[in-house]
Amino acid sequence: MGRLIVLVLLVVAAVWLIRRALRRLDPGSEGHKKDGVQGDLVSCAHCGVHLPRSEARASEGALYCSEEHARLGPGAH
Repeated sequence: MGRLIVLVLLVVAAVWLIRRALRRLDPGSEGHKKDGVQGDLVSCAHCGVHLPRSEARASEGALYCSEEHARLGPGAH
């Protein structure tokens, strides 16, 4: 019974190590996606919050985090 438990633990550890090694080799894996944001970060001209450029709203040459802030215009932050 003790040998069976040790064998199962060794198999689980081997599978974990192999998956971890494969994840490091694959640049499109989830582990690499959380390292950085896709695209540039920009600052909202109204409130100063940072967000990806792809999610920003442009109005009158400035970038905003929402339609409401784009409507209100630049603010003091």
